[in-house]
Amino acid sequence: MNASRTPRWSLVVPLKPLARAKSRLAPAASEALRPGLALAFAQDTVAAALACTAVRDVVVVTDDPVASAALAELGARTVPDSPAAGLNAALAHGVRTVRSRRPGAFVAALNADLPALRPAELLRVLDRATEFPRAFLTDAAGIGTTFLSTAPEVEFRPSFGGPSRIRHMISGAEELLLELVDSVRQDVDTGDDLRAAFALGVGPHTAALSPAFAEASALLSPDRP
Repeated sequence: MNASRTPRWSLVVPLKPLARAKSRLAPAASEALRPGLALAFAQDTVAAALACTAVRDVVVVTDDPVASAALAELGARTVPDSPAAGLNAALAHGVRTVRSRRPGAFVAALNADLPALRPAELLRVLDRATEFPRAFLTDAAGIGTTFLSTAPEVEFRPSFGGPSRIRHMISGAEELLLELVDSVRQDVDTGDDLRAAFALGVGPHTAALSPAFAEASALLSPDRP
């Protein structure tokens, strides 16, 4: 699909309180470092998403005041996680928030931990997602989900968490089988995930923390292309 015909999307990004974020990074990053990494991941994700030509706006669902302020400064709209009932409830709340203002919006959920996200690769995903009522992109491990889209007037039905790829397939969402979108698939839950993200080239907020992470994990960040 030609990029000029792609609708302007609203993206919903969920982010748990930073003090509780990224617990699975514990073997690779200290308790003191993990909140900063989680915020940096979200900042790089949101900044790259807002730089994508097919993105109209980004709504971040979070109860963390530090993250809310930092992401609003980048241009995101932040809303509290009023359901306080887990990831999927937060995402559904975010989609309702978007549709309350724009009932005809194309909306997609995007993970907050995509520090290597490239606007051009996200555009490729959004282009293809436009062709289906609901569509998803699996993570780099082929088990989870980093992106789930819904067309106007289509029920969102998120099922993120754990082996969500199979649940989204069963729910009828179309799996987007795309090449050259590694940055949209590379979420970060473990030290190995973060190494893979650094290999792709992370954004400036995550890169700024690379010396601290390298000291703990013997990592060096490559230059971001």
